[in-house]
Amino acid sequence: MKHNEIFHQSPTFAHISKKRFSSNDMVNFILIAGSLLMGLLFNIFGSLPRDSYKGINAWVLFVALPALSLKYIPAIEWSHHMIFPAIAPIIGWVSAWLAVTAYAWKFKIDNATKGALKLSLGLANTSFLGFPLVVAYFSEEALSIAIISDQMTFILLTTVGIITALRAADGETVSAKVIVKKAVKFPPFIAFVFALILPNLFDLSPINPLLDRLIATVGPLALFSIGLQLKFSEWRSEWRNLTFGLLFKLFVSPALVLLAAILFKIKGTIPQVSMLEAAMPTLVTGSLLADEYKLNPQLANLMVGLGIFISFLSTAFWWYIMQLLL
Repeated sequence: MKHNEIFHQSPTFAHISKKRFSSNDMVNFILIAGSLLMGLLFNIFGSLPRDSYKGINAWVLFVALPALSLKYIPAIEWSHHMIFPAIAPIIGWVSAWLAVTAYAWKFKIDNATKGALKLSLGLANTSFLGFPLVVAYFSEEALSIAIISDQMTFILLTTVGIITALRAADGETVSAKVIVKKAVKFPPFIAFVFALILPNLFDLSPINPLLDRLIATVGPLALFSIGLQLKFSEWRSEWRNLTFGLLFKLFVSPALVLLAAILFKIKGTIPQVSMLEAAMPTLVTGSLLADEYKLNPQLANLMVGLGIFISFLSTAFWWYIMQLLL
């Protein structure tokens, strides 16, 4: 079988890529921008307690995202079509690691900044921002593709991401036990595993109306939480690292995923959603990891904050490109 046949567009998703923007799509974009803006305003004026976003994150991580997995994972028709959404985040991580290594050698940056850049460039915001934008650009059904990219991003975060943070901090090594412990405690991953097992034992469709209500909270609450955490102070001191990081994360990384799709002659919704997820800005959890290990947290936070605002324009650009080429 030829490689272009292996990744041929699945009929299940054929209708999604033909979607055209409607008034409902505009409502989705307004909800995305409005939720982020409200969080930013509360952040600027200090209207909420300093760590209030943690309570919001707890709801999203422990309730909303697991509900999303329980609804859409059982609906996935597992086949070779789903290899590409899993490969796309790996392309992003490997290319980021190589690019940052070359950049660090050229400009002699310290290990903390090097570690922050690897986490910022190699991990995309595939759920908190990615899921709402996938729904806005495609439809809710396309989330069953986006979840695959998101779970692979989480695997990268809890393995090579943690290893990168530890090595950049003080050269420590990390055991497999630590990695497994972090993975099994992550609620969306637990839900992902249950969503693979439970449909073989029970019919979950009766609880879909409840899951729908919970899933509806992912976008507004996640983006409101991001707005509460954005920081833009002292960006001038990091302008060179920021320029390099934002250009790579928002333009080079999705371009590499696009190139892979073209080389393997993959077309349709699956590569389009995979590419849109790759075009997401820096993963918020990655910046928190950088902050925890004191890996230039100022740069990591700026990558998140500026990246989100620029991504509203850059994803529109990539949407246009993928309609032409994929």
